[in-house]
Amino acid sequence: MSKKLIVFGIVTFVLATSAAKAQGPVPPSVILGRKEVPILCYHQIRDWKPTDSKVSKDYIMPPADLKAELKMLHDSGYHTILPDQLYAYLTKGAALPSKPIMLTFDDTDEDQFAVAWPEMKKYGFRGVFFIMTISLNKLPHYMTVAQVKELYAAGNVLGSHTWDHHNVKKYQGKDWEIQIDKPTKQLEAITGTKINYFAYPFGLWNPQALPELRKRGFIMAFQLADKMDRNDPLMTVRRIIVGGGWSLKTFDAAIKRDFH
Repeated sequence: MSKKLIVFGIVTFVLATSAAKAQGPVPPSVILGRKEVPILCYHQIRDWKPTDSKVSKDYIMPPADLKAELKMLHDSGYHTILPDQLYAYLTKGAALPSKPIMLTFDDTDEDQFAVAWPEMKKYGFRGVFFIMTISLNKLPHYMTVAQVKELYAAGNVLGSHTWDHHNVKKYQGKDWEIQIDKPTKQLEAITGTKINYFAYPFGLWNPQALPELRKRGFIMAFQLADKMDRNDPLMTVRRIIVGGGWSLKTFDAAIKRDFH
C-alpha cells in the first residue's frame, strides 16, 4: 500500500472520529421517532387469595395465565430482547430481531425465579429483573442472592429498583445515597459488572430525577405507561403492567395498542 493511501486512510479516520464527537448525544427527537418496542412489566406471580383486593389483582399474575402468555408470545413469533439491544436500537438504529419484546420483573419476588424463569427457559426467553435490595434473602417471599446470581449467569439482566421502593419523586437529603447509590453498588458486587439500568418504583418520576440518575451512571430508566420526557426519553422508557386475569385476546390487544 502506498504512503499516500495510508495517509489518506488516517486522515479519513480522524475526520470521521471528529465528526462523531462533534455530533454529541443523540437528539431526543431521534429516539422519540423510533417505533416503540413492547415492554411488559410483571410483579407477583401466584394464584389469587380471597383477601386480595381488586387493585391488588392487577399486580398479581396467576401462574397459569403467565404460562399461557409466554406460550402465546413464542407461538406468535416474538423474540425477547435485553436493554443493551434496546439502547443500541434507540440511539443508533441497530437492528432488532423480528417482533421484539422485552419482559421485565419488578420487586425481587421469589415466584419470578420459581415460576416465571422455568417457563421463560422453555422458549429461550431472557428478561430484566429489577431488584429491590432490601428484599434479598428474605424467604419465602423474595429471592436469595444465589437465585439472583443464577438469573444473571443465565443471561438475564439485573437492574436497580432502589433499596426499599421509596418514591423517587420524594427524594431529599441522603435519599439518593440510601435508595440508589448503596443498592446499585450491592448489585454490582453480586454481578461483578456495572449496573446500567433502573426502574422507578410505582413507575413514578419527575424531571429533577433524570440528571441525578445519569450522574450515577445509568444510561436508561424505565417507568410505566406515561408519556416519555421530551428532553430525555431514554430515562423515561415506557412499559405496561400486564394485568392479572387478562384474557389472551386482551393481552395481545394491549401489546399492539400501547406501543406504536
